[in-house]
Amino acid sequence: MKALKRPEPINAEVILDPKETIMSKTDSKGIIEYANDYFMEVCGYEEYELIGQPHNVIRHPDMPKVVFKWLWERLQSKQNINALVKNLAKDGRYYWVITDFEVKQDDAGEIASFFARRKAPPRNTIEKISKLYSKILSIEQARGVETAEKYFIGFLEEKGMTYDEYIEDICLADKKPLDLKDLQYHKRKGLFVRLFR
Repeated sequence: MKALKRPEPINAEVILDPKETIMSKTDSKGIIEYANDYFMEVCGYEEYELIGQPHNVIRHPDMPKVVFKWLWERLQSKQNINALVKNLAKDGRYYWVITDFEVKQDDAGEIASFFARRKAPPRNTIEKISKLYSKILSIEQARGVETAEKYFIGFLEEKGMTYDEYIEDICLADKKPLDLKDLQYHKRKGLFVRLFR
């Protein structure tokens, strides 16, 4: 299949509807097998253009590679990851999402596919994460992914957090605190449920 030509990024944002969810399914290699109507609306591609393409066709060049390295490591180990990601639409505009994945396995326990849900993250998180990603990207461009990953790990160690904890912290910063009973329930359900309850 012919690869799609990546658009030239422009400094204009696609504003997501906070009530809508972008959904897609890929095979174990990240090739798109399904995308819902809202995904198509936001990214601007038609189904015939997108289905069969690698999911990274919508990767924005402002995104550090190390984030996707961690994302794939987690998915390959059959674990979810909530990541904040800047994507690239067909017309060059960008849009921010928070991800939630479900890893589907075949009868032998091998990864068969990935089902992804994405929603608009809280607006205040975009400013925080874009500054951090910009620093990490500049290190990647100057010194490589391995050096940028070390910086990112150091950043998180200074905060005493994992990537997941950091994302949760900045996403839920403006949410009202839950009582202990609700907190235990929502901890089991994960960040995606807590953000969009």
